Amino acid sequence: MMTLPLVLRADRRQFVVIGGGAVATRKIQTLVKAGCHPTVISPQVSAEVQALADSGAITLNLEKVGFDQAYPAGAFVVLATDDAEVNKAQADLAKQLGALICRVDDQEGNDFIFPAVVDRSPLLISISSSGASPALTRHIKQRLEAFLPQQYGHLANVVESLRAQVKSVVEATKRPSFWRRWMQSQAPDLILAKQEAKADEITQALLAGEQPSRGEAFLVGAGPGDPDLLTFRALRLIQSADVVFYDRLVNPAIMEFLSPDAERFYVGKARSDHSVPQDGINQLLVQEAKKGKRVLRLKGGDPFIFGRGGEEIEELAAAGVPFQVVPGITAASGCSAYAGIPLTHRDHAQSVRFVTGHLKNGTCDLPWGELIHPSQTLVIYMGLAGLPHICQQLIAHNMPAATPIALVEKGTLPDQKVHVATLETMPSYIETHDIQAPTLTIVGSVVALHETLKWR
Repeated sequence: MMTLPLVLRADRRQFVVIGGGAVATRKIQTLVKAGCHPTVISPQVSAEVQALADSGAITLNLEKVGFDQAYPAGAFVVLATDDAEVNKAQADLAKQLGALICRVDDQEGNDFIFPAVVDRSPLLISISSSGASPALTRHIKQRLEAFLPQQYGHLANVVESLRAQVKSVVEATKRPSFWRRWMQSQAPDLILAKQEAKADEITQALLAGEQPSRGEAFLVGAGPGDPDLLTFRALRLIQSADVVFYDRLVNPAIMEFLSPDAERFYVGKARSDHSVPQDGINQLLVQEAKKGKRVLRLKGGDPFIFGRGGEEIEELAAAGVPFQVVPGITAASGCSAYAGIPLTHRDHAQSVRFVTGHLKNGTCDLPWGELIHPSQTLVIYMGLAGLPHICQQLIAHNMPAATPIALVEKGTLPDQKVHVATLETMPSYIETHDIQAPTLTIVGSVVALHETLKWR
């Protein structure tokens, strides 16, 4: 390592900042946020620094820094003027007087540097490139900021509050083991999900030396295909699952996020081909959860929109198995966005209707009359096989034959294709093109915007 990362109590150290411009302002704000009361020396300062001085958060000296400046031994001096010669001269002087220095314009001779910080107080994550690339540290910070929810600060507070109890109950030599088991249990995730009573049950069982057998099921929407469209919560649960039941619409790239130790069971369904009947899937979820496992039911799109999620959690609820539902970006939203077809538009459609082209009884007998509306977008899931019949029935129930229709093939994936025709011409179009499922059908005048708004 080029540098040694340490956590410093800033409220117990003396900091001096030379400069009052934009760069100095950021450093001063960081110090104040960390509980420090820095001294700032600069004849001119930004409005933000002046406001901090007016509030008493800093000591401000508006004199120009001199070459006989007195720096207390052991002080931390931040040199952030826009004059490299001044910064160098003050750095040399401060070092001679036993102070530690940080030059923002030259990292080579620095005694300390400011890392990028992800703040989930009291949890802090510092990122440093040892001064090699501040842009890289900011980039990584942004990634971590997005992945770590604000609730992690609350989780850290809960852990802190537990320490005294653990110390009084668990022998010193066994505490590391206890904390490992606690962190690997469902308790942290239950706290993040604001289910602290359930988390406390697990905690008390572990404190009593028991191994909680309480399992839980997570019904998670994996989105329409592109892994970048996963929610952060979905990703965390995918990474922590003990066993996963997944369907055919889950992108293999998403499966790569699973732990190597996770058991995997394919329970996908295609037309007239159900690898595991729905009732069987329901029972498997209950069975595995009752073994004390974290059971992940991973579905393409959103589990509550033609995903049979309601049927599965009904079974879990009846069996007394705790469960959580994590929504995903549904195919209608994801595929239409990636195809450049807005589902609503003030000039085209003021409402949108979702229907499935494949009913439970295997037919495509939809309430045709209700689907005909001039200011409505119609979205049809799982309708590729029955699309000629759908087009025929919509026309027969007075939807204009020239109504634009789009068939989005493998939406949001790298090999996505968008097929555009009309209700009248789409059946013959399908006959002359090799179109593969999964597909989503969009019917309505909004489809005419595809050529203008497509971006992929």
